[in-house]
Amino acid sequence: MTESEIKGDPASSSAPSPVGLTARLGSFIAQSARNPLSPRLQRLVRNGFIDTVAVMIAGREEPVTRIAQQWVSMRGCSSRHARVLLGDERSSARDAAFVNGVAAHALDYDDVGLQGHPSAVLVPALLAEGERLGCTGSALLSAYVVGHEVWAELISRDEDLHHLKGWHPTGVFGTLGAAAAVAALRGLDASRAAQALGLAASMASGLAANFGSMAKPFHAGQAAAHGIDAVDLAEAGMTAAGDVLEHPRGFLTAISPAGRVNLEPPPVDFGTSLRLASLGLTVKKYPMCFATHRVIDAALDLVRNHDVHPQQVKFIEATVGPAQASMLRNARPSNGLEAKFSLQFAVAAALVARACGLAELQDAFVQRPEVQALFERMEVRTVNTSHPTEPTLAASDRLVVRLDDGRVLDSGEVYAARGDASSPLTDEDLTAKFLDCTRDIGPARSRSLLESMLRLPELETISQAR
Repeated sequence: MTESEIKGDPASSSAPSPVGLTARLGSFIAQSARNPLSPRLQRLVRNGFIDTVAVMIAGREEPVTRIAQQWVSMRGCSSRHARVLLGDERSSARDAAFVNGVAAHALDYDDVGLQGHPSAVLVPALLAEGERLGCTGSALLSAYVVGHEVWAELISRDEDLHHLKGWHPTGVFGTLGAAAAVAALRGLDASRAAQALGLAASMASGLAANFGSMAKPFHAGQAAAHGIDAVDLAEAGMTAAGDVLEHPRGFLTAISPAGRVNLEPPPVDFGTSLRLASLGLTVKKYPMCFATHRVIDAALDLVRNHDVHPQQVKFIEATVGPAQASMLRNARPSNGLEAKFSLQFAVAAALVARACGLAELQDAFVQRPEVQALFERMEVRTVNTSHPTEPTLAASDRLVVRLDDGRVLDSGEVYAARGDASSPLTDEDLTAKFLDCTRDIGPARSRSLLESMLRLPELETISQAR
């Protein structure tokens, strides 16, 4: 990339530095969307789109989604560029992205990675913008990879976990990831793409204290919408600081009080080896915070292998990482929303229902006496180890169940949850999840939508996904 190409529009008074992080990412966005994806990476991202559409439709009746729709209606936007929840209602691209992002994260059933939920932000933003622009399915897949890589690069530069500082990475880094993806989809040059990142950095937010409330899925919807807003403003000529990401008082330093961040530009070959290719995507098997999933697997295995019943349980001990424990803040949940962030509930559901699915995440089940009684018999301990690819998790989790007959059932160390990128769900599992999540739209439409999403790389326009 030459110096003139990096500088971009000479009329911009805030043209980014030719060597800084912000400028380098702008150049990456401008050039990488034109690069074709390998068949493996194309299939991986396609599955991310399929899973996100499934959980988005499953979340469309959730109260938080209804509130988001009402709020969008109150705004009175006359644009009708994109479908809301892939239905008959249409709205502006940014408002459709907002509602769809909220719905995609409403059940906490969407995929995980990069210490957050990349697809719940990137897919809604790209579906809405792709429909407005009439983009091909393959263009959406390529733009997704761009957004994922920018998110991955920025979050990798901090030595400290953002959850423990109070940040929700989905709302924070997702905003910049969405801006990068949309800028790539629109074909912005390096200068305008860098400006979009700078504007997105001033819109980025999301607090971990809001886990277990409606504000958590709001983070995903707002990140998707703000990513589009940032690109709109950059295209209109609004500027941001050319070194906003790496400046001593810029984005990375501001969200890291200890200041243990890498502010140097990435190497000149940045983007030639994509993190998505090595990290993959983790598709959730259970509609709960991913910090619970290894323990859920352990609990279900113990129940099935030893025919454990809740009345036999004397004491339960779960060992997880400190960041996991901080996210799972609800020791005694009283409703389904709180239960999504409760390790006590995760184990109780496995013991009582021998399952942990959408049916168990209902208020009535959470409030059952036999479920509530198990909360008092459980202790959560922490261990200071770190997972090699997902630092919010301990290297492994463990579950020990003591029974009233003196037996001690020990799961041993559990290193990977079912659905983890290293232990992915099968095609049959993914299909079953899609059909379960979309059952309310009817079997014929559910199957038709799945078939069109499977052909996403070949679609001439995303509007063909129906």
